Order: sequence, then C-alpha cells, then structure tokens
Amino acid sequence: MHFEDVDTSLGDQNYLAEAILGGGLPEEAEICLWRAAEAYADSATAEEYLRQAESHAPDHAAVLIGFYRFYFYKGRLREALGIAERCLVKAARENNFSIEWRLVTKDDAIFDSYDAVLPRFYLFTLKGYAYLKMRLGEIEESREAVMKLQELDPSDKIGAKVLLGVLDRIGVSDDD
Repeated sequence: MHFEDVDTSLGDQNYLAEAILGGGLPEEAEICLWRAAEAYADSATAEEYLRQAESHAPDHAAVLIGFYRFYFYKGRLREALGIAERCLVKAARENNFSIEWRLVTKDDAIFDSYDAVLPRFYLFTLKGYAYLKMRLGEIEESREAVMKLQELDPSDKIGAKVLLGVLDRIGVSDDD
C-alpha cells in the first residue's frame, strides 16, 4: 500500500487512523523517516533525522511511532516510555477518551474489533506502556495498565495475558 492509496474521505474523526498508515505525512517528514531507518546503525544521525521528521510533522503518529521504535530497539527504554506516554495522550484525544488511562472504560469504544483502528492503536499503546513500565521496574503501574487492558479487551485480542503471566512470575524462582 502506498500512502496516497489511503482513503481520506473518512473525515476528521479518522485522521489518526490515516496517520497510522502514513496519511497526511508531509513528504519532507517521510523522507526523514526513511533516512532515519537507513542510518539506524549510526544512532546520532538516525535520531537527528527523526528530529527533522518531527519538525516537519509535529505530533504525527508515524513520527511518534518512528521515535518509539528507535528508542525501544536501542534499549533507551525511559525515552521510549516518554513517547508511549505522548502516544497515549494523542490516542485518547483522537478517540475522545479521558487522557487519564485509568478512567477509560470498555463502553468508551468498540475495543474488540480489528476494524476499529483508533481504539486498537490505543490498546497497543497502552500495552507498550505497560511493558515498558515492567521493564523499568515499575511493577505495580505495569500491573494496573495490564489489568486495564484486560478490562478493555476481555477477549485478549491484544495479548495482555502474556504480560500478566510475566508479571506474575516476577520474583518467583524456578523451584516454586
């Protein structure tokens, strides 16, 4: 799929859904994202390209996802968490949810539909947030986020049970 193939007739409410697929991304930002990917081995150069992409498309989901992946795969988890937090706020606003994830309820959206791109982006972002909190040793906050995922997605399409299993095994020896 090419960016120009994205249906833009869906209206403002689906802007983020389009943005996740790269819609609305200025060409300059797209070029910078490609250059960042090509320069991945050179962290300073790749990060500079990401910053340039952000200057062309501030707060665009594709740019935020680029930053998140860069920081995550470079092991810069605290910075990845900062981006995940920005994505949570963005996804909450685009979905008309509370920006406080603890206040979002299963009645706020259809979370269990694969076609509901915006709510699923929210769930994936919350899952990333929970995972990063766990990796950073913030176990209780991670557990709260995982429990919220299970509340919003009781059929576990997002895979929160895997994270819960890992959380449940923290501190348990193999002999237990």
